[in-house]
Amino acid sequence: MTSQIVPTQEISITTDTSMIRPRRLRRTPALRRMVRETQLSVNDLIYPLFVMEGEGKIEIPSMPGCYRYSLDLLLEEVAQAYQLGINAIALFPVISEGKKDDIGSESYNPEGLVQQTVKAIKQAVPEIVVITDVALDPFTTHGHDGLVGENGTILNDPTVEVLVKMALAQAAAGSDMVAPSDMMDGRIGAIRKALDAEGYINVGILAYSAKYASAYYGPFRDALDSAPQFGDKKTYQMDIANAREALKEVFLDVAEAADIVMVKPALAYMDIIHQVRNATHLPVAAYNVSGEYAMIKAAAQQGWIDEKQVILETLTSIKRAGADLILTYFAKEVALILAA
Repeated sequence: MTSQIVPTQEISITTDTSMIRPRRLRRTPALRRMVRETQLSVNDLIYPLFVMEGEGKIEIPSMPGCYRYSLDLLLEEVAQAYQLGINAIALFPVISEGKKDDIGSESYNPEGLVQQTVKAIKQAVPEIVVITDVALDPFTTHGHDGLVGENGTILNDPTVEVLVKMALAQAAAGSDMVAPSDMMDGRIGAIRKALDAEGYINVGILAYSAKYASAYYGPFRDALDSAPQFGDKKTYQMDIANAREALKEVFLDVAEAADIVMVKPALAYMDIIHQVRNATHLPVAAYNVSGEYAMIKAAAQQGWIDEKQVILETLTSIKRAGADLILTYFAKEVALILAA
C-alpha cells in the first residue's frame, strides 16, 4: 500500500501590495547599513598626484586643494595617503619647457623626473602601489599624446615605439603598473611584449581603454601645462557619442593582455562603465576626472552643496555603475571621511 502526502493547507501568494513596506528596511541607520548594496571603501581609491622639479608646492587654481609637489613634499603626501589606507597613487609629471621636444625624449630618460620620483617613492613607502602614466603630452612641445607627422597627423606606430621605451624606463625605475593613456592602437600588446622580454613580467598594465575626447579634462591640462598647441585629440581619443566602440577598445586591450581596463571620464559615462563591467571579468577602473572634481569644489565654495555628502554620493554612484577602482583627486578626503 502506498501512502500519499496530502498538503494540509494550500500556500497562496498575496497580491495585496499594502503588506509590502520597503521602508521597513530604511527605518534606522543600522538597518540601512545592513542592506546597503554598494559599499565604498578606501581600498577602491587610487590617488592621482602631480610632481614638479624645484621646491615647495603650487596650488592648481582650477583644482582647489590639489597641488604640484616638489619631490620632498610629494613623498610626505604619499606617506600620509598610505597611512590613511590608500593603496595606490597615479603619478603625473610637470615637465619644464626646456626639457620638452617634438618626440618626447625626456619621457624615457633614466634620470628623468618620473623615473627619479618612482625610485624615491619605492624607497620611502615601498608598500604603496605606484602607477605611472604612459603618454607623451607632458613631454612634447606640441602637447599631443603622439608624434606629429605632416599636416598635423598623429602618427600611431612611431608613437608606440616611444611609448614602449617610456614604459620600460618606468619599469626599470620600480613602477608597479604602467598606465598607457595615449589611445594609440596596439600599444598595450607592444608594451606587454617589451616588458616581458626585458624580464618585467610582474609589472602590470592599467589600460585607458575607453578614453573619450572630453571637455572635462581642462583643469588637468592646466595642472601639467600640457594642452595641445594646435588642433584637438579627437583623432585618437574616443567620440563622446559612442558606446559600442568602447567595448571594441576594451576587448582589444583584454586580448593584448591588459591587467585592468579603465573608462575615462566617469560621471558622464556611467552607462559605459556599466557595459564594460558586464563585458569583462577584469577589474574595471574609472577616472573621476579634474573637471568633475572642479565642479564639486566650485559649488561647495559657493555654499550651494554639502561637499562631503556630494563627494561620497558621487564616488558611490561610480562604484554602483560597476567600477572596482576609482582614480579620484578626492581620495585623501574620502579616506578621512570613511575613517571618521
